[in-house]
Amino acid sequence: MVSTLTRATGPRTRTHGRGARGPARSAALHATLIAASLVAVFPVAWLVLTSLKPRDAWQSSTVELFNSPSLDNYLQVLTQTAFLRWLFNSLLVAAMTTVLGVVLAATTGYAVSRFRFPGHRSIMWMLLITQMFPVAILIVPIYNLLAGLGLINQFPGLVVAYLTSTVPFCAWMMKGYFDTVPVEIDEAGRVDGLTPFGTFWRLILPLSKPGLAVAAFYSFITAWAEVAYATAFMTGDDKYTLAVGLGQFVGQHKAEWGLLTASSVLIAAPAAVVFLLVQRHLVTGLTAGATKS
Repeated sequence: MVSTLTRATGPRTRTHGRGARGPARSAALHATLIAASLVAVFPVAWLVLTSLKPRDAWQSSTVELFNSPSLDNYLQVLTQTAFLRWLFNSLLVAAMTTVLGVVLAATTGYAVSRFRFPGHRSIMWMLLITQMFPVAILIVPIYNLLAGLGLINQFPGLVVAYLTSTVPFCAWMMKGYFDTVPVEIDEAGRVDGLTPFGTFWRLILPLSKPGLAVAAFYSFITAWAEVAYATAFMTGDDKYTLAVGLGQFVGQHKAEWGLLTASSVLIAAPAAVVFLLVQRHLVTGLTAGATKS
């Protein structure tokens, strides 16, 4: 009976889903992705290969991927320049900016998410408006403020300058993330006798690791790669950060590309490490609250 039905109906044909792609579209998609990947990887590959080439090899008219690769550029950067001093300065400033930025952003975001107080709407508008101004416009007023406080050429002054750009963005992002945390958790904390800060510290923060990871990553990268503020506010050679110190390798008539590329590879390493530490939470933290009304 079954075999008769099978012969009568014939073999089943496979139906494609509505979003299924044909071979041509699939090949075109993969070719596009491969091309985009090559475009993204090429600058990094060029940077690394140039850093391994002998001095002035980049000026050769012959295109060579490997030309007697060596670590001489790295050794010169680490032993004959102030790179390690710049590295320490950048790590110090980035660490202070990250810690203070996360603390201020988390507490501000929680306050505007959970409480209604006089000036609530004004604070939210201020967090948005402060992100509209480019760095070039803010350098002069921030310089005048830091000069009046005696913080020019001081690391705390540079940290304050970075916080003016990291805290508004991170606070608004954290506010959106805290909006996704059920208010019933706060109510349960109050029933158990916790203060508002105790509820925030013991119940809300442990649930907000993705948002905190994004805030920490943004604050670190902002302080690590920023050039304009560091150039304007740090006037002493011993206070240069990495971004400013690289300018020492560019002369009036010639740039030391071997030293520049080797330094750039070394600078990228800490940022890559921070990204690997927080990458598990980045997508969740960035998308949390995106659909929250």
